[in-house]
Amino acid sequence: MKKIVVGIMGPGNASPLEVQTARELGRCIASQGWILLTGGCNSGVMTAANQGAKEAGGLTLGILPDRDDRHLCPHVDIAIVTDMGSARNNINVLSSDVVVACGMGPGTASEIALALKAGKFVILLHLSRAGQEFFAQLAPEKAIAVDTPAAAVDRIREILANGNPK
Repeated sequence: MKKIVVGIMGPGNASPLEVQTARELGRCIASQGWILLTGGCNSGVMTAANQGAKEAGGLTLGILPDRDDRHLCPHVDIAIVTDMGSARNNINVLSSDVVVACGMGPGTASEIALALKAGKFVILLHLSRAGQEFFAQLAPEKAIAVDTPAAAVDRIREILANGNPK
């Protein structure tokens, strides 16, 4: 049986609220038995989400932009080295059944856009009203805004129950 992969995308230069939220979200994802996928680097949302998932006994997967693993988050179980830079963002979203954007930065914006273009559901967590509206205009049925990690997990469960992951 295929394991569910949930991608958490967010800025490497994250705010304290984004870090706290990503860590809680990582714990929630792991507690569901889902695999956590991030960009794999040891910074910001990536580190926090992986740390939270490991605290809950989860399996973590990191898709690294470099040709080696020198920037690998210590909480990543499986590292995929790509030497693709930001082009690895497409691998991040296509390898995820559902994507959660936790905060915003240029890389995160590109991952959201790539996910929506691929027909993926994207949960928008802690995005500004302007960000929510922008992505909702691109794909109103696929961009879903929530306020908490628990709400994100509830929405993911609904998406999976309806047989919609792509």
